[in-house]
Amino acid sequence: MESKLKTMIVLSFCLAGIGSVSSCKKEKQATGTDKELYEMSKVTDGFIWFKNSGSLLNKSAGSGHPQPFLRTRYNAVAATKLDSNAKIMNGATFPEGSLIVKELYENSTSLVRYAILYKNSGSADADARGWVWGYINADGGVATAASKKGSSCISCHSQADNIDYMLMNKYFP
Repeated sequence: MESKLKTMIVLSFCLAGIGSVSSCKKEKQATGTDKELYEMSKVTDGFIWFKNSGSLLNKSAGSGHPQPFLRTRYNAVAATKLDSNAKIMNGATFPEGSLIVKELYENSTSLVRYAILYKNSGSADADARGWVWGYINADGGVATAASKKGSSCISCHSQADNIDYMLMNKYFP
């Protein structure tokens, strides 16, 4: 009986320890460039929605993002490269200061992540074309750090018919 009691106590401590370890896997909260991108992405005033619609779009077949819904918006600087229907002009190159935020949703009401592109060629986190890539959870956790310079994103965003890494016109004409 005493040996069963000891076994149960040991198992209880092990299970408690496993629970503690698994709860520590929370993603690191944004700091530095990631925090700046996160703070900028939460602001919606002054943005133009793709095709002038804030409605959620179903994920395209070409998307590498796991979330089933999205919507994309452009700050005033980036919006200078949108046509009268708020689609990206063919052959456009976004100017410095452009901020493009793709909101990724798990369902029709749950925003879970921001995919962010910010044109800031002076940033140490900018890629060769001047873009700073952010992949930040809605709670401020970092999914992929800006210091990675879009390394896990560029291959998809470089596919045929991209416009300065943007694929909205290709998949949502």
